[in-house]
Amino acid sequence: MKISEQMLASHTRYKTSYSMIKGKNPGPTVFLTAGVHGNEVASIRAAEQWLKKFRQGDFVISRGKLILVPIFNMAAYKKRTRGKPDLNRTFPKSSGNTAGHPLSKDLFELAEKLRPDWYIDLHEANGLSSVNPKRLGQTLITNPGSKAIPAVRRIVSKMNGSIPDSAKHFTVRLKQKEGSGRTAASRLLHAKAITVETCWSLPLTKRIDYQSRIIHYLLEEARLIDR
Repeated sequence: MKISEQMLASHTRYKTSYSMIKGKNPGPTVFLTAGVHGNEVASIRAAEQWLKKFRQGDFVISRGKLILVPIFNMAAYKKRTRGKPDLNRTFPKSSGNTAGHPLSKDLFELAEKLRPDWYIDLHEANGLSSVNPKRLGQTLITNPGSKAIPAVRRIVSKMNGSIPDSAKHFTVRLKQKEGSGRTAASRLLHAKAITVETCWSLPLTKRIDYQSRIIHYLLEEARLIDR
């Protein structure tokens, strides 16, 4: 396994680092992004934990490659704000369109070059979706008709089996979000694209644990790590 550090938007004030982790054997390509919104801290902590696990050799990418962006919007993260503009509205909406921000432009150009099989975007949201279907907290979201749907349902089932309080259960949501990285990756790159949303009202340690476990299951589903 080889880990290399690279930069997005390196010649701009928005520059942020990402890691490319390559296995010894050929296999799928997975993009994993966190911190698109700077105040969604659990997603960032979970991504950082997994990067540390790879660096320490606790887990090994046995095949394929993982592009891991632990803090996509560094400027917003430093201020603990969502960020302006909202970067999850700046990705291309159709073929021929360009992204509306240097970070989303650089990331999507990298994705166009590497053609990921999976595109995973970690977020947080208000409310418990099991209690109020209008809320997005505790959801795994993918686009209607996505090939990711079976994997999403399996992961939600695994997560809920370990969560005693049904109010805190995860739900599956099928929807498009124009300008989001997930919808752009699904529509334009035909990737299995998934958004992970934990609920802000839960303790930070619990949210990080949920995010980390979901990453684990997703990497297993993508066959980057062995079960």
